[in-house]
Amino acid sequence: MFKVHHIAISVSDIKKSVDFYSFFGFKKILDWKDENGDLKIVHLKLKDFLLEIFSFKNFQILPKNSQKLETDLPEIWVKHFWLQVDDIEKIKEILIEKKFAENIEIKMWRTWIKYFFIKDPDGILLEIVEDKRWV
Repeated sequence: MFKVHHIAISVSDIKKSVDFYSFFGFKKILDWKDENGDLKIVHLKLKDFLLEIFSFKNFQILPKNSQKLETDLPEIWVKHFWLQVDDIEKIKEILIEKKFAENIEIKMWRTWIKYFFIKDPDGILLEIVEDKRWV
């Protein structure tokens, strides 16, 4: 009856963010801005998933405690989103090579998935997971 439609994020530089998420296979399907230039919105699509990106002229910086998993998770609000991959070791090497991250440690979470986090250009956490629990 339901399926996830989209997640929305706010960013400081929409071009940087579009470039970043395009690397992961997201394709731009909508590009809009208001007449004053105070707000830009881009929709990116990855298969059936939409990422809605807002960029306000007068944005507020992401709080420092939201840029680390340990201090972000206890706060009540949306935490991060994840992208699933088939081979997490291969993706780790590619992301290091492309300089999306320097040191990546793959972990096994309590829910029995392999994962690691990287940050987008604004410090928003993006979780990369290999989930073979129900394969």
